[in-house]
Order: sequence, then structure tokens, then C-alpha cells
Amino acid sequence: MRGKCDLFVLNQPHLLPNPFVTKSTNRHSNLRLQQQHQLNFSKPILFKSKFATVSAISTSSAMVKAIRVHEIGGPEVLKWEDIEIGEPKDGEIKVRNKAIGLNFIDIYFRTGVYKAAAVPFTPGMEAVGVVTAVGPGLTGRQVGDVVAYAGNPMGAYAEEQILPADKVVPVPSSVDPIVAASVMLKGMTAQYLLRRSFKVESGHTILVHAAAGGVGSLLCQWANALGATVIGTVSTKEKAVQAEEDGCHHVIVTKQERFVERVAEITSGQGVEVVYDSVGKDTFEGSLACLKTRGYMVSFGQASGAPDPISLSALASKSLFLTRPSLMHYTAKRDKLLETAGEVFANIATGVLRVRANHKYPLSQAAQAHSDLENRKTPGSVVLIPDGVDL
Repeated sequence: MRGKCDLFVLNQPHLLPNPFVTKSTNRHSNLRLQQQHQLNFSKPILFKSKFATVSAISTSSAMVKAIRVHEIGGPEVLKWEDIEIGEPKDGEIKVRNKAIGLNFIDIYFRTGVYKAAAVPFTPGMEAVGVVTAVGPGLTGRQVGDVVAYAGNPMGAYAEEQILPADKVVPVPSSVDPIVAASVMLKGMTAQYLLRRSFKVESGHTILVHAAAGGVGSLLCQWANALGATVIGTVSTKEKAVQAEEDGCHHVIVTKQERFVERVAEITSGQGVEVVYDSVGKDTFEGSLACLKTRGYMVSFGQASGAPDPISLSALASKSLFLTRPSLMHYTAKRDKLLETAGEVFANIATGVLRVRANHKYPLSQAAQAHSDLENRKTPGSVVLIPDGVDL
């Protein structure tokens, strides 16, 4: 870290338009727009929060409200309780959360698919808030900064939390906290999937499962802007409309069509370069069948359950590549975290990404939000708002 604030590199540093502005999803116009605003890492831009002039913010009492999980199970295990968070130590900051992102990984921890380090625990891996205190001797962060984080440490479902200073990124003042909380984890996931796990380029044909979901929506928009032909799967006709708006050239409603046969038809039997599969068990084998020779299977979620084990011979038939990536491994180093988040905010600024923050719930009603997400009632992103926060 350097100075008062971390450095962010944006596509268009001199102008940050309103991220809510809608733009055409025409892939050629999006591609031209992106080409006009190439990332320039030689000219970093220093962003200062609009709250940076605040010299102090009074902190709340030691006890704050949070969602706690004492046993794995359904949404009903999410309990609204008082917790004590203490004060930041060396290398830490205290943040009063303004908006908290809800992600499927939160459900995985709640249900025991992923194991929390200890029980009870506070779920949540994405939030935006205001710094209310900094640890002794810490530079690069100050009271009043608006910051965001996604990934470890878990514990975002709280009015306030203690975070390692090197895990947060500054939020440009042009980006609304709800938008930032909707896009940090999902947007950085889209970035590493499209640009690093498999580098999508113009002319590629890709398959995105759950195309109307939080990550799926961003994948479709971003891939369209890169010049790829995007095939998306959704569960309903209503979600198909959104997927088309987000840049899908072909939308498959899985309740009406078999996606393997439709992909073969769309690609004239050639298959796709890459499949982005967050569904898991229900789609895994079909996804492999959709790949062309030397295609890439990117399995980054398991909403329908863990895929069944496969033998190496299943990959050998077409020399396929299979990866099960995690965001945390792509943003473990500070420079990569800033680069990844910076590219996400840049694409919001230029209009390449339109964030669908469609659903807001009070933090105290996290159980209802979990239930709705599991039952596929929440296309786009879901955000939890701490009680008393006015956005």
C-alpha cells in the first residue's frame, strides 16, 4: 500500500459515468467500446473516497448485530444475534457495513458442503462499508474510506466487522455501495473465469449455465463485449428474456429443451471452446459432451450438488481440459486483487457491465433471502442491508 489510498487502474480514468446507465448489448459496439478504453497500467489513478475528508466517525458499542450459524442446516439455522467484535489490531481495520452481497457459497457453508473453520460462525464473503477505525500504525487506510472486499475472511453478515487491511479495495465514488456489494465477488469471479482460467477471445463460442444468475449475467455481458458467441441456459422463459438482454446470442430453456442437443445444433456439431458450469451434478456430464476437441470445462459451482466422479478416459476422448478454480487462488496476491477488482470497476464505468441488483433484504431477514436464492426466485444479484442503513 502507498500513501492514503490504494491505486486503481480504470479504462477511462477521466470519466466515471453512472453505473446504472443502460447500454446496448450489441457485441460489436461493446467490443469497440472496450478497445477504446484499454487498461493502462502505466498510468495508475488514485481514487479518494468522497468520505475521505471525515476525520472521525463515532463507532457503535462493542456489541453489534450479526447472523450466526450454530449448526448446519436449512435457512432456519441463520440466527439474528448480538456479537462482540472488539477493535482492530495491527494490519486490521473496522468497517461499518452498508451493503452485503449474498452468494451461493454462503449456502454451501450453511449446509455443510463447505466446512467452516469453527462453529458457530458468521457467514458472508462480500461487503461494502465505511472504515470506522484503523489498527495501530496502519497506513494506506483511514477513517471514512469506503471500501469493499470479497472472499476471505468470512463474516460479512454483520453490522460491523474487523478485516485485514490488505484484503479490501477502495470503491470509486461513482459506484453505489449496493452495486459494489452486488458485483465484487461475482464480478471478480467473472474476470478470472473469462480472462485467466480460460481466455475468451473474439470468435470463440462459449456455453454459460445459469445465464440469468448473478455470475452468469456478468459472464454473458462480458463475453459478448469480447466478441464471443454466447450460448446460455436458463430455467424459465422469463429468465431467457434477461439472458438475451445480457448478450446471449442463443438461449436454451432447460425445462423445454435438452441443452446438449441444442448446443450441437447451434454449433453444427462442432461444440464450444469452453463451458462455464456453476450448476454441477445436473449439468456436468452434458457440459463435457458440449465441448469441442481440446475444449475447456470450467466447473466453478455446484448449485444442484457435487458432480459424480469421472474417469480420465472421459477427458481423453477429446483431449479435454477440466478445472475447478477458486477466486481466492486468483486474488491471493495484493497486486492481483487490485488488478482484478480494478478491471471490474472499469467495465462498470464504461458500461460493459450492467449490474442487476434486483433484490434487497434486511440483513435480519437473511434466512428468507437464502430460501429465495435456493428456490431460484432471485435472478440477478441479492444484497443484504444492515438495519438502519439508508441507501
